Amino acid sequence: MRSRVESLEFALLGLLAQGPLHGYELRKRMVTIFGPFKAISFSVLYPQLRRMLLAGSIQEEAVDRQFNQSGSASLIRNSKRPRIVYAITKAGMERFEALTESVNADAWEDEGFEIRFAFFSPTPTKSRVRILEGRLRRLQEKAEILRDEVEKSPIGIDKYLQEWRRHSLDSADREIAWLQEMITTERKSK
Repeated sequence: MRSRVESLEFALLGLLAQGPLHGYELRKRMVTIFGPFKAISFSVLYPQLRRMLLAGSIQEEAVDRQFNQSGSASLIRNSKRPRIVYAITKAGMERFEALTESVNADAWEDEGFEIRFAFFSPTPTKSRVRILEGRLRRLQEKAEILRDEVEKSPIGIDKYLQEWRRHSLDSADREIAWLQEMITTERKSK
């Protein structure tokens, strides 16, 4: 993704491609993608939804939450307390598909990769492979730097910093092995 706004648009379109959602539920699901420490605030979410509405990528509908006989919540049209539910439009699906096909360096950096991987199923195989290969190269570079730092650490370096470097290298090595498996699997499915 070229920017945080485009990443947010991609994630929102991906979620709405799975079915209509209201703002609170969109935010909850975004936390699962971005993680709790990068949670999307409503002051970021709603302006982005408004931009997407204006662009024709999504539509909104007022519905109300009421409780059915089993006690679970259900959405009912034309009730007293409306709640806005967002749904993807045909133009939004076309935009989402175009975004899944486009691949640039942001797609394999930490945040971009997490977002792209969350929507790998609708991403074309060719794009998935490019993203995985880019992520693999990026992590191999990172692991090499960390390996150098671990091996050439000066005497007296902070023991916690040294331990953090080892932990980071172990994490990078595990992800590299996982990526190599994913790439092999993707290439077989072509």
